[in-house]
Amino acid sequence: MTLVLKAGLKIDAHQHFWQPLRGDYNWIPENNVTLNRAYGPSDLGPYLKRHGIDGTVLVQAAATLQETEYMLGLADATPSIKGVVGWIDFERPSDMMHLERFAAHPKFLGVRPMIQDIPDVDWMLRPDIEWAFRAIIDMDISFDALGFPVHLPNFLTLITRYPGMRVVYDHCMKPQICDQRKGKDAFSQWASGISRLADETNGVCKFSGIVTEAGNGWSIDDLRPFAEHVLNAFGPNRVMWGSDWPVCRLQAEYGDWHDIAQDLTISMSKEDRAEVFGGTAAKFYRLS
Repeated sequence: MTLVLKAGLKIDAHQHFWQPLRGDYNWIPENNVTLNRAYGPSDLGPYLKRHGIDGTVLVQAAATLQETEYMLGLADATPSIKGVVGWIDFERPSDMMHLERFAAHPKFLGVRPMIQDIPDVDWMLRPDIEWAFRAIIDMDISFDALGFPVHLPNFLTLITRYPGMRVVYDHCMKPQICDQRKGKDAFSQWASGISRLADETNGVCKFSGIVTEAGNGWSIDDLRPFAEHVLNAFGPNRVMWGSDWPVCRLQAEYGDWHDIAQDLTISMSKEDRAEVFGGTAAKFYRLS
């Protein structure tokens, strides 16, 4: 079933809910008071209302089937959750039955393997996981590409190999803005890779996650060249804004990042901004 949203609605294309007591969020440091706590719909609701957000895409944060089931349960009970991006184990072809089961849910959108946490940078090109990419195409669901700049060449190879796969590149592929601020050139190679993804694939890009790559003491001017490059490379029809809440709270509250993103897109037309802040997500994830 396809969800139907009115034109012009604002969509947060990337947010998380979690409950650490579930025991499968292994990446959350125990001593991190910002992340190591439960986050649910009642925590996010006031921010959505304050900033006029009409709906969100809830994205996996644990590499377990159980978390995807947990998120789909939240989606059933929460009208603001318009869709869920879940997880399956690409290394287990038997997980095809779980993918088929998830895909039967009206709010299931696609999958995201946690590639950024996999030590083998070439993991995505392994022959034994090809079945999963073929299944994504055959089932016409989406693929969220999560990685770092080091993964850019392999993502280009992968998406070129599977041109029929609907892909969104998460978090602008996490440019290392903190290194740029320290005087290292973290822009050139990243920008070249982003341009190639934009020019040589049909993928879209999430305008999200960059504040957490900026390090302490960042300013909007530190973000600006990276944001402008993504917006210029992909264009507003292929960029979708996401909060990455609550991960963004490591560097900025929901409203702070929302307002900064508004500022970074201030030169765009009203129509183009509407695409970035809702239209692209609705079209890519088939929310309208």
